[in-house]
Amino acid sequence: MNLPLALTTSIILTLLLVTIAFWLPQLNVYTEKYSPYECGFDPMGSARLPFSMKFFLVAITFLLFDLEIALLLPLPWASQTNNLKLMLTVALVLITILAAGLAYEWLQKGLEWVE
Repeated sequence: MNLPLALTTSIILTLLLVTIAFWLPQLNVYTEKYSPYECGFDPMGSARLPFSMKFFLVAITFLLFDLEIALLLPLPWASQTNNLKLMLTVALVLITILAAGLAYEWLQKGLEWVE
């Protein structure tokens, strides 16, 4: 009986908070909220400047390498397994993929900011 009550309470509370967070900012609408700058000075240029594609490529590369490193985090606990040879093989394959990806990015000059 406690699990359904806790789930129902959590769902109702979550829906209530999401609804309040969605509708509360729309109640007090004025022109300063819709301007790109809210700090009090007139904008000198466009607020919608395009970002460099290089920034996004480096960010995606970081995320990929970060995820691969996260796959290697359980290695200290996995070393206590009965099949140590399989665990080491999988770890070396992951490290090889990581090193090959880093070498490829380095050779393609994907990690340099200068264009």
